[in-house]
Amino acid sequence: RAKLDCPDPPLDIRLAELRRDYDAVFLGLGHNDVNRLGLEGEDAPGAHSAVDFIARVRQEDLTTLPVGRRVVVIGGGNTAIDIAVQIRKLGAESVTLVYRRGARDMGATEHERRLAQTSGVLIRTWAQPCGVETDDAGITAVSFEGTCLDPDGRLTGSGVYFTLQADQVFKAIGQKFRADELPADDLPAIDNGRFRVDAERRTSLPGVWAGGDCVPGRDLTVVAVQDGKLAAESIHRALTAARAAT
Repeated sequence: RAKLDCPDPPLDIRLAELRRDYDAVFLGLGHNDVNRLGLEGEDAPGAHSAVDFIARVRQEDLTTLPVGRRVVVIGGGNTAIDIAVQIRKLGAESVTLVYRRGARDMGATEHERRLAQTSGVLIRTWAQPCGVETDDAGITAVSFEGTCLDPDGRLTGSGVYFTLQADQVFKAIGQKFRADELPADDLPAIDNGRFRVDAERRTSLPGVWAGGDCVPGRDLTVVAVQDGKLAAESIHRALTAARAAT
């Protein structure tokens, strides 16, 4: 049952309400949290989740966004490239993107890396953050240790250190799904932190399906698309059977 007269749906929606008002519900929540550096000081003023800040860039008045002079971006994927380019265009004097492996291992494509570099972003590879320096105002610098591959091909520290002065840091080291961020009394059954589903992507709750990053499996777009397809076919069968029974 579509409700087309709701221009601005409420932000605080309970699953129980959706189940009450709709015949079928599909949960495609994606990742709702970002990975942390695990370093003291990473939540100091001036430190941001790249994903959250990019959302602000898309939605808010750009003149109201905080833009540092010396910015460090940690990560090597599309999100890292995106925030590095965006913050440079917003007026940051220097932007350095640091990735723990080599350029060929970056999630961002060669085209995206060139875009960042032609936008004035410095890309440094083979280094991982090992410390965050702060003062009363917030972030002042980030320390890094050089990395390399050991004889078994595993990433390890090289024992070589350097520090980048920074008044703004963006973390873009991946995302994850956290079911504990959602109302516990309103959820389907969970296995290993994700919604348990069957082959048709049905959850433990009648009338509720799920797919994508919030269910077990590989976090890939093609997998999420397949989840949506299987769930849509299952929902169609369920609604058709319910209609035939009435």
